[in-house]
Amino acid sequence: MAFNQFAARLTELLNENKISKRELAKRIGVSATSVSDWSTGKIQPTVENVYLICEYFQVSADYMLGLKEI
Repeated sequence: MAFNQFAARLTELLNENKISKRELAKRIGVSATSVSDWSTGKIQPTVENVYLICEYFQVSADYMLGLKEI
């Protein structure tokens, strides 16, 4: 499987902000399993969920997708 920049950035943001996958899931209205699967690269989030994650962490989609640094 190819390197998943989104999964790496999501994991990094969760750790830096000391927030659990379960808490993020609650805040953006998805299941904890979804957040877990995104953070491992098992599945990709929808565009809507990328937006919600970006809004929550105040980062750009380009950053989350590995197209830009902060």
